[in-house]
Amino acid sequence: MGAMHELGKLLIVGGLVVAAAGAILLLIGRLPAGMLPGDILVQRKNFTFFFPVVTSIVVSLALTLILNLFFRR
Repeated sequence: MGAMHELGKLLIVGGLVVAAAGAILLLIGRLPAGMLPGDILVQRKNFTFFFPVVTSIVVSLALTLILNLFFRR
């Protein structure tokens, strides 16, 4: 019962994590994200360059905080 019980718990937790990630992505899609002050956008006649510097930093900090909460020993 030990190994199967642990595998079942792991699958349930994994499913909840995937469902939560999907819900977060749906909510983020509604926010005006991606054009924070500090993000670089260069538009020319036939060329567009977008480099989300500040957005990348914000996402990195948020993921670092969340993962530290889950994997703290």
